[in-house]
Amino acid sequence: MTVLQQQVIDRVKQCIAQANRRLNKRLVMPEVNFTQRGKIAGSARLQGWEVRFNPVLMKENPEAFLNEVVPHEVAHLVVFKLFGKVRPHGREWQVIMQEVFGVAPRTTHSFDVSSVQGQTFLYRCQCSEHQMTVRRHNKVQRGQAHYRCRQCGHTLAFQQHGQ
Repeated sequence: MTVLQQQVIDRVKQCIAQANRRLNKRLVMPEVNFTQRGKIAGSARLQGWEVRFNPVLMKENPEAFLNEVVPHEVAHLVVFKLFGKVRPHGREWQVIMQEVFGVAPRTTHSFDVSSVQGQTFLYRCQCSEHQMTVRRHNKVQRGQAHYRCRQCGHTLAFQQHGQ
């Protein structure tokens, strides 16, 4: 385990203790994993009482992880215990973020994701070019999906190299 991973675990413990004090609850420490992949910084598995963090983005943004991402994910667990299944970033979550953790309730991060961005494929419509992820490109190639431009409404077409 790295020093930063231990700091994240300690911060999760801090957030749980803070929620317990502020809300007069006895929430237990969730399982903490560093297995999140892709462009997502972290996720909360509500029924499994687990938080997952992206080790690459964590290493590149340690302060933001400790100050924002950890409380963000723990807040999802706290909201689930208090209110059950509600909108992920709804009023309940926003209140927990602000009133319990004292953190601005931002729903997405603004980290540079170039180090975790997978291969993309060039598609065109009538008005512009679009970069498509491997997953979406493969769906198009298998005939399982097609995508339209939000501006002109035309179906996006794959551009082979040199076209």
